[in-house]
Amino acid sequence: MHEILLIASFFLVALIYSSTGLGGGSSYLALLALSGLAFVDFRMIALLCNIVVVAGSVFWHFRAGLLRFPKVLPLVLLSVPLAYLGGMLALTEAIYFILLAVFLLVAGALMLFPADRKVRGISAFPTASIGGGIGFISGVVGIGGGIFLSPILHLSNWQRAKVIAATTSFFILVNSIAGLLGQIYRHGWSLSARDIAPLLLAVLIGGSIGVNLTIRWLTPSLLKKVTACVVIFVGLRLLYRYLLLGV
Repeated sequence: MHEILLIASFFLVALIYSSTGLGGGSSYLALLALSGLAFVDFRMIALLCNIVVVAGSVFWHFRAGLLRFPKVLPLVLLSVPLAYLGGMLALTEAIYFILLAVFLLVAGALMLFPADRKVRGISAFPTASIGGGIGFISGVVGIGGGIFLSPILHLSNWQRAKVIAATTSFFILVNSIAGLLGQIYRHGWSLSARDIAPLLLAVLIGGSIGVNLTIRWLTPSLLKKVTACVVIFVGLRLLYRYLLLGV
């Protein structure tokens, strides 16, 4: 993929995903898979871009009063160490992308089911268990885990949509850092600052625009629909490439 097109695509992914509290790791991986880079390298790049996008999201959501740490901390209690352990596991490229596609399709389908129960919290232990399970899966896959957490929180009416977006951003941030450290521990650092700097700048700008769209203009129902459409599209794209085409 041409470098300018890749940078522009990263900008758009960051803008769209950050508007739902996500980092865009799954789509970065899909784009980088077309770039000819080494498998290990683009997993690290995707995690770095995740961190840049959601770090900005966490900042803006915190300023808007949408980040509730007493409710967030139980979610990350087990997810961080398990994301690190998951990041240390090795998978072949084909198996990795097929697993990612399946998880994305399940997450997107969950988002399309209406959640008409009243808003209510989840007790601390189940929340920690859910966060831990998602953290481990995310570490294996190489993304932040918000793509799995967000549908669960929406489906259970855990909180209103904008609070879920803020919570998801923080969850992605800490898990992406943990997963990246696991990757570095296993494979070392092989990225060039010259190669990744334009991509990081693109997602920083796109993510800043997207999160402000969330806070100021987007409605809760639209947030759910945007999230579901993006998740399903990426899942189908990956499944088609690695399962049906076998490449």
